[in-house]
Formats: sequence, structure tokens, C-alpha cells
Amino acid sequence: MLFSLSLSAGSHSKQMVDSIHFLIPGGAGGGWDGTARGTGEALTKSGLLGKATFENMSGGGGGKAIGYLIENSKSNHGTLMVNSTPIVIRSLTKVFPQNFRDLTLISGTIGDYAALVVDSGSPLGNFDDLVKAYKKNPNDVAIGGGSVPGGMDHLVAAMAFKAAGADPTRVKYIPFDAGGKAMAALLSGEINALSTGFSEAVAMEQAGKVRIIGVTSDERVPAAPNAPTLKEQGYDASFVNWRGFFAAPDLPSNKRRAYIELLGAMYDTPEWETVRARNGWVNIHNPGDSFMVFLAKQEEVIGNLMKELGFL
Repeated sequence: MLFSLSLSAGSHSKQMVDSIHFLIPGGAGGGWDGTARGTGEALTKSGLLGKATFENMSGGGGGKAIGYLIENSKSNHGTLMVNSTPIVIRSLTKVFPQNFRDLTLISGTIGDYAALVVDSGSPLGNFDDLVKAYKKNPNDVAIGGGSVPGGMDHLVAAMAFKAAGADPTRVKYIPFDAGGKAMAALLSGEINALSTGFSEAVAMEQAGKVRIIGVTSDERVPAAPNAPTLKEQGYDASFVNWRGFFAAPDLPSNKRRAYIELLGAMYDTPEWETVRARNGWVNIHNPGDSFMVFLAKQEEVIGNLMKELGFL
């Protein structure tokens, strides 16, 4: 499915790149789709980019688009593919044979931290209270999430309890196939806490349904200044579900540099702030080589935890 977006240049920004074709490894309406289209919107409306086109290519957990970009490398120098933490998890679990090292890394652009939440009427005041209940009897504490066992919500919960000195393999994780079902389970008392994305947690807290008892950021996030981090509670656990952009493996260095500079300039535009605020994203800028360092570290942390949990 192919769409294009071409808007008149903004008066305050000088065009840096003529056109970009955004390759989206999933269907319309998902996180990858929103990130690519929001980025294209900000770049074209600000005048930094002349024209943006978009193509959704679902399949293989994102593997179809990755394979296409690699196999048609020379004809895809004008293409940027969006991806996120699943490229690390799914390459580790061999959902597809490639990994991020097979591509040209352009930039990590945004992120969504994870959060642990409890029902607004819960007697658990903070993550420390949840840990104490768990250590008293692990079978009495159930953590729910919207991903399969071994998925991000499960890994975040296991990581948090591991930081608390608990055995992460004993964490009672209950998966749900939708956020609404997980929320219903929390409100009904079927689960004691919910592992979810931070922006989703903020929306639920603002609706008065939950309290956030732990965020996986290093410092408190302005969108929810009253939500404590796990680190400030004494638990050394941090995690971010990043989203960013990759290019074909043999992309010329001058093109790579142009894309990196373009995305860097985007952060200073009001058009980007409009898109970012509308989506509740956190700016996490990891350009070029620093993106590789970040991903290698995440691969190590996630890989070790998945081995410990028996998923690798």
C-alpha cells in the first residue's frame, strides 16, 4: 500500500533532503505506522523534506520488510525503514534470520518507557510494596501484560523483580491479547499489577483507573511528574521501547550523513513538537554510531534475561 505526502515548505526551515520513501513493516494504525507517518508529516510540514511516501509491508513479524530492504539494497537508497525493540527480540528468537547489524543504522528517534501500574484503590503504594508481597508468597502476586510470554511486558516485569533480588523465572505473568482485557483483569482483581507502556499508563492514570508505581526511565518523565521511577526506589532496572530508522546495507556514507542530519534537525521544529505531543512520545535521539552502541547494549540485556527465563 503506497501513499505520498508533499506539502509546501515551511518558511522557517531550509529543505535538506528532496524525498524519502518510508517502509513500514506492519499494517496501518500500528506504532510503526504512526511513527513513520508522523515523522514524514513533521519533516514535510517544516520544509526540511520535500516529499514523503509511505508503504506498508506486513509479514514475518517485520521480517518481510527487512528482507526486502536487504535484497533490493541498491534500489532502496531513498528508503528509510521504521522499526523498534522487536527487531532485537525477534532476531534473538529467530523469528527472522537478520538483525540490526545487517542494515545501515540511521537514528533512534523516539521511545516509550514501560510502567508498572496498580488499581487506583490498591493497597500497594509503590513497587517496594509489590516486591514485599511477592517475597512473602510469589504465587499470590500476578502480573499481567498485553504481550505473549517472553514479550516486552513480560520481560519488563521480570527485569524489575530481578533488580529486587527475586527469581525472575518465578514471576507469575498472565498474558492478555489486548490492553482492554488486561485493564479489566486489573480492575477485577484477577491480577495485582499491570506491565504496560508508559504513555498508555499515563492515559489510564489520568482517567483515574490506575496508579503508576514504577517507571523504567532513569529520571521522572515530565508527562507524569508524580510517577516514581524504579531507580529512585532503589531498583536498578531501566528499559525503553525505542523506535527509529534504518536504511539499506550499502547506503553511501554521504546519504547516511544526510539522513542523520535531517532527523537531528527535525527536533528543533514546532511541527515535530506538535506530532510528538499528539502521540505522547518521548524524544530519545540516538544518531548514527551511538544507535549501534544503544542497540548492542539492549540486545545483551534482553538476551541475558530471555536466557534466564528459558526463552533462548
